[in-house]
Amino acid sequence: MALAASIDVHSHALPASYLAALAELGTDPVAEDGFPTPAWSEEGHLAFMEKTNQEFCVLSISTPHINRGSNEQAARLARAINDELAAICSRHPGRLGFSALLPVPAVGESVDEARRCLDELGALGVKLPSNGNGVYLGDPSLEPLMAFLDERSAVVTIHPSLPPAVPQGVFTAGPAPLFEYVADTTRAVLNLMTTGTLQKHPHVKWVVPHAGSFLPEVAHRLTGISRVLVPAGLMEPADVMASLCGLYYDLAGDVLPVMLPALLEVCDPAHLLYGSDTPYTPLPAIQHNKQALQDCPELAPIIDTVLHHNAARLYGIPSMR
Repeated sequence: MALAASIDVHSHALPASYLAALAELGTDPVAEDGFPTPAWSEEGHLAFMEKTNQEFCVLSISTPHINRGSNEQAARLARAINDELAAICSRHPGRLGFSALLPVPAVGESVDEARRCLDELGALGVKLPSNGNGVYLGDPSLEPLMAFLDERSAVVTIHPSLPPAVPQGVFTAGPAPLFEYVADTTRAVLNLMTTGTLQKHPHVKWVVPHAGSFLPEVAHRLTGISRVLVPAGLMEPADVMASLCGLYYDLAGDVLPVMLPALLEVCDPAHLLYGSDTPYTPLPAIQHNKQALQDCPELAPIIDTVLHHNAARLYGIPSMR
């Protein structure tokens, strides 16, 4: 069966400006994340789109994040990267868009860059790391940025980032994508939920990667334990299921046979989005995973909605059909 047409919302670019930023920061992705930076080019990405039948890709920058303690430097690097992303997308209107990279936790600089990218560069949304230099989403210091994004009803893509500290001497401390990325995404979303950030800023449209990471598995546990923690004053009241149902989820990675059925228990199917995680996931695996989604009985009645219509509505992408 041929791969169906889709909109890819979890699609990465590695422009020259980002590689230069990593070099300036002295950041080695292999040493930091245990995972090498793959090759990427504009032409190669367009070829990938043809091979996997992507109508449109929303480009974003992956990890490592570009704020290493100097807010001024991070803001400068983010501007250069976003300018290049915008230039790439402008050469392929109707095929490529981007989510802007923000220099969090530099909150004022992040607001300025978000405004510039949304108003001047045509960004479709913004991308935030699960933690920026150790500051997690939901931290009170990020409140001005959250207020701005809420005012703009912005689409905010969360991307996992390495946590500031991990236990050493265990396998999961090596290849971060195996466990730490998934764990850190879960940690960040739980923080958004339990600090009241989601409730306080209901117009932000959050996109959680990798089928919600561990969220579906811990949802009912958090609901149950909150009955103990809230009366004891150890947790603010939170409607866990309503919060999870309000989030959007991309299906990048190996979400079958376990993760997707669990996600369907806690999410709104109108909030499911297709994602490839190119170029960090090799082409054969992307093709296999997409075919598996097409063959999934639970998705059969809504497969076209999941692969295309939900993302088109969320990002305001005109239909090419």
